Amino acid sequence: MVPEPDHDEVLLEAIASLCVPLLRELDAFESLLRRLHPPAIEGLRDDLRPHHAALAESRGAFRALETQASEAGLSKLWSELSQAAGAACRAAELFCDATPGPGAMALVLQSMQAHAQAQEALFAMRSALSPIDRFFLEPGCRDRAGSFDRPPDDGAHRGGLHHARNDRDARGGFSLWVPEAPPEEPFPLLVVLHGGSGHGADFLFTWLREGRSRRCVILSPTAQGGTWSFQGPDVDALALRQMVDFVAERWPIDAEKILLTGLSDGATYSLYAGTQAEMPFTALAPVSGVLHPAVLGQAGRERLGGLPVYLVHGALDWMFPVELARAAAEQLRAAGCALVYREIEDLSHTYPREENARILDWFAGL
Repeated sequence: MVPEPDHDEVLLEAIASLCVPLLRELDAFESLLRRLHPPAIEGLRDDLRPHHAALAESRGAFRALETQASEAGLSKLWSELSQAAGAACRAAELFCDATPGPGAMALVLQSMQAHAQAQEALFAMRSALSPIDRFFLEPGCRDRAGSFDRPPDDGAHRGGLHHARNDRDARGGFSLWVPEAPPEEPFPLLVVLHGGSGHGADFLFTWLREGRSRRCVILSPTAQGGTWSFQGPDVDALALRQMVDFVAERWPIDAEKILLTGLSDGATYSLYAGTQAEMPFTALAPVSGVLHPAVLGQAGRERLGGLPVYLVHGALDWMFPVELARAAAEQLRAAGCALVYREIEDLSHTYPREENARILDWFAGL
């Protein structure tokens, strides 16, 4: 007679059986976003479907054990893993449904939001499940998983993930990651700006792995309006300064290490706001944006002279042709900026996640 499997073993196996395809699907979706280019979308869907199918199958088996998990006191873990898996499945479904035509881009944007929501739900479980902890670290740091989030016993250091008036239906708030272990020296601060129609609560996860690995504070604001105000009255600059001040008053921030970066409209606004004389930013790293015509006029040479700028653009960018970036590089150099220009041959109008490490290496060396 074959003995029945141990109850706890069944639940542990179910957790492992869900985590593996869930992490693989999230990784595959991240790779898809890096390669997002209109002519390639159908092939990207084909790449994603097997990961989605594997996750959907594992998710069904996992949910079937919900009652047993509750009896074992694992309701919270089961609920959080189910939430993460559900959001990851929704991301894949939305992306695969985004067939060409009106509304296709809206579905792609919704899929990206669902992908970020899956990561947020999963991130909450990093202390309980070591594969999740490792997923949110750079490869070179994963052998030290478990050592990054050790808050002090007295609770004096308020680390972790915070949201300030930044629900996903709200504008003008911010999301914030603060390393949970107190610093031996002040933290570098990364201020990261989403693209048009984006949201800070989502865009934070574009930087979390690298910022967490290098013990940086990450401030991810949401624009006051639908995008950043580089046209018409500038309603975002004062808010950005106030957010930086708010963070610096509550956590030890290195005033000589404040990076402003962003994607697309966030990149354009990084150059627009980041070159204003009263801004606290010590370096800029715009990705896939353009140089606003007002920048060189509003920023005196004393601000631009020697200002470190890491400018990234894709040769395949269909929204802002690469010629605009090359011209911007020439203008910024002529204005005296300490410029690094990175033109990426296979990059379209999307985010090159691999540049985060290069940007932070550059930033650390300034």
